[in-house]
Amino acid sequence: MTVLPTIYGYEYFKREVLSLTGIDLNCYKENQMKRRIDTLIAKRGIQGYDRYVSALRTDRGVLEEFVAYITINVSQFYRDPDQWKVMEEKAIPELIARFGKRLKIWSAACSTGDEPYSLVMAMSRYIPLSDIRIYATDLDKQVIEKAKAGLYSDKSIATVPADLRRRYFRPAGEDYKISEEIKACVEFREHNLLKDAYPTGCHMIVCRNVLIYFTEVAKDQVFRRYFTSLISGGLLFIGSSEQIMNHKEIGYLRKNAFYYQKP
Repeated sequence: MTVLPTIYGYEYFKREVLSLTGIDLNCYKENQMKRRIDTLIAKRGIQGYDRYVSALRTDRGVLEEFVAYITINVSQFYRDPDQWKVMEEKAIPELIARFGKRLKIWSAACSTGDEPYSLVMAMSRYIPLSDIRIYATDLDKQVIEKAKAGLYSDKSIATVPADLRRRYFRPAGEDYKISEEIKACVEFREHNLLKDAYPTGCHMIVCRNVLIYFTEVAKDQVFRRYFTSLISGGLLFIGSSEQIMNHKEIGYLRKNAFYYQKP
């Protein structure tokens, strides 16, 4: 089933979504995002954007399903282990040497919590848990609730180093529950990267495999705002499939393929 054309086209739909959710679909790659949305509407058996907007307005479940679907929440602990090896062996020690153990770290678009919890565990090799505080944000409040619950499948935690897995996870039915002492190190909040104010004074920002869905204009806006959020000497950690093409123009120093530093 496909969405039938009506006088209420995709431009109308984008305006209504912005009004309802604060999500600006103009900042996402249109062909890719429109295909995803059309698939979701067809799955619901709804004809036309106007009727789908009505459903979004009147059915909380439909609205939450929509937000969760378009925010593309894919995550895993220690995703891309080689990059996390650099994090543990170089980035974290360098930050501690430069700024001390009281680091302000922001995990942006944190999804189900795999990333900020991985950060806590990586930092725990150098810093007492009582001194670790991660600020973690995401647009989707459903995934934030899942992150706070701290339940993960065996597949999700498969790449966690064996010693950390033994120390910080325990079986919970078919899943594994992360320890309360790790959870206590992370503060979760809702946040829209394209709309809300950014935290300041960050020693490191981690935002991986998210901006690949954004338009070039939106990506540039976010990277510039991250630069402002970082203190001098701070690091930005991005995904393996991402790069900042104009990093010199913004002011970043490129440390390697996935780390950028504010001079």
